[in-house]
Amino acid sequence: MSAPVQYAIGADVHCPDGTYGHLKRVVIEPQSARVTHLVIGGRDATDRLVPVDIVDETAGDAENIRLFRDTAAVAQLDAAEETEFLPGSEEHLGYEPGQWLTVPAAGVSGGGAVPMPLLLDAGAPHAVVHERVPGDEVQIRHGDRVEAADGEIGHVQGLLVDPRDHGTTHVLLKEGHLWGRKTVAIPINEVSWQGGTVTTRLSKAQLGELPPVRIDSRP
Repeated sequence: MSAPVQYAIGADVHCPDGTYGHLKRVVIEPQSARVTHLVIGGRDATDRLVPVDIVDETAGDAENIRLFRDTAAVAQLDAAEETEFLPGSEEHLGYEPGQWLTVPAAGVSGGGAVPMPLLLDAGAPHAVVHERVPGDEVQIRHGDRVEAADGEIGHVQGLLVDPRDHGTTHVLLKEGHLWGRKTVAIPINEVSWQGGTVTTRLSKAQLGELPPVRIDSRP
């Protein structure tokens, strides 16, 4: 059996012609627990949705992920976020667009007030940024909360993945004062996830008995 690959969230991501950025999120198909994409933050302001098929899972380590594509090709991949422009609100504290607002004027002789234009346009749209996830897939982030059967126990550090089919084998749990801050690997058949929380049916005591996993990447 091939050794599992660590996707430690926060690891550096390298292309053949240089470092592109770092791993920000992992996208998985929830029914099969198969990793489909990595979200990479990189050389521009746009995070990229990187198909797992272009990840070289025979190279790299906990601190480094290597891609088959060069930096220019990665920069052309689909954005991991999309911007939606929503209509502006009709209500701005009871004022109408274009009205003047009288405010106290600091430093004005006599302590008077001066009119200031209300810088709100009720008709102006505002931008809302959404993270893109293909289909019904879900994202795993660094710091997602992990709930044991008897309460919150720690936070997600990353995943262990079988390189043969990109199937997730374990969720890496980082915490805490109970164990001297070790990281452990929770078997994937013991977890479920929803709304940014990973839930396991194992108790805190059972998790504490799991062997430690070494994670060297930055948080």
